[in-house]
Amino acid sequence: MDQKQAEAIATDWVAAWNTHDLEKILSHYADPLEFTSPLVIERFGRADGTIRTKAELREYFATGVAPDSVVHFELIDVLPGVSSVTLYYTNHRGRTVAETMFLDAKGLVFKAAVHYR
Repeated sequence: MDQKQAEAIATDWVAAWNTHDLEKILSHYADPLEFTSPLVIERFGRADGTIRTKAELREYFATGVAPDSVVHFELIDVLPGVSSVTLYYTNHRGRTVAETMFLDAKGLVFKAAVHYR
């Protein structure tokens, strides 16, 4: 993956979140998947912090796109890998986030790891 491809993925992903378009957000993800985040521990009470289906991911993301949601991301940088990309951004709470997404042959995220400062 080159920088231009990585930036296109990141721009589309951030735009989907900033418009609170759940279907557009979910269109980036494969099913099944492995999505790991410290917030999964908080919201779902899962010790491993991992979501494994798109249905669960929908439930997890739904609070972020509710009509009264203030979720907003500001992209800082995009780091391309071989078949992965890391998005470095700030969220609406002022937290810095690094999210690494591994892409399948169709360009869908089959594995993601989220890191918060």
